[in-house]
Amino acid sequence: MSVKHFIQITKPGIIFGNVLSVAGGFFLAAQGHVDFALLLAVVIGTSLVVASGCVFNNCIDRDIDQKMERTKNRAMVQGDMSLPVALAYATLLGLTGLGLLYFQANPLAALCGLIGFVIYVGFYSLWLKRKSVHGTLVGSLSGAMPPVIGYCAVSNSFDLAAVTLLVMFSLWQMPHSYAIAIFRFNDYSAAKIPVLPVARGILAAKKQILLYILAFVLATLMLTLGGYAGLGYLAVAAGMGMYWLYMAWGGYKAEDDSKWARKVFGFSILTVTALSVMMSVDSQTAGEVLMTYAR
Repeated sequence: MSVKHFIQITKPGIIFGNVLSVAGGFFLAAQGHVDFALLLAVVIGTSLVVASGCVFNNCIDRDIDQKMERTKNRAMVQGDMSLPVALAYATLLGLTGLGLLYFQANPLAALCGLIGFVIYVGFYSLWLKRKSVHGTLVGSLSGAMPPVIGYCAVSNSFDLAAVTLLVMFSLWQMPHSYAIAIFRFNDYSAAKIPVLPVARGILAAKKQILLYILAFVLATLMLTLGGYAGLGYLAVAAGMGMYWLYMAWGGYKAEDDSKWARKVFGFSILTVTALSVMMSVDSQTAGEVLMTYAR
């Protein structure tokens, strides 16, 4: 057991992606008035909560991870870390992260972190992932919590913008996850995980990907229509969203479903990164416009 194992078991790639969305939500609420000490506390706190959920997920999934090519070399599968150590590590990460959010930000941010954690570990990992095709939908709510945490840490209110962020990022999770399930079809089949492509076929997944991206595009526009983000954000959101939709439509003519799904997955990462950045840099303009109209 080494430091590398303690890092790998937290799934650093997932943490990094969530840091971007946390910052996006934070800057959106800050409207150009940034408390960098608070930002650091929120980023670290959320990262620790996400890391805790990932470690608990590794503990729960160690039996099915050994059946999947992508996960068969994880520390829990290989016996590089014992279950008691991993559970203690996950608990310490989670309590520390929630404590940071509670004491350095506000109870609402901590509550959002706790809700996301419970949904991911309890409802998704322990229950629905193995039993229902709807596990992905429920799990998407936990994946959407980081930007909401960032927003609520500044605003201390669960308003229309927070709801929009929750809906946006939940909708984004669906085509992102279904694309993974398509190009990892054999892994999910081997582990008997009832994700949509395995349970109902790849064609059904393609239809759902298209519909969810369409809903996602419409949801992203609400930040500008609600006055929370500016026209620069709107242009990027519309442009990226429409191209992602075009890619999804191309799935009906794809000769290689796996290759197509990888492209959809890759562009999903670019899309959510671009939106997180634009929420950060184009929120101050929107705030100034709102103040002008308020006068």
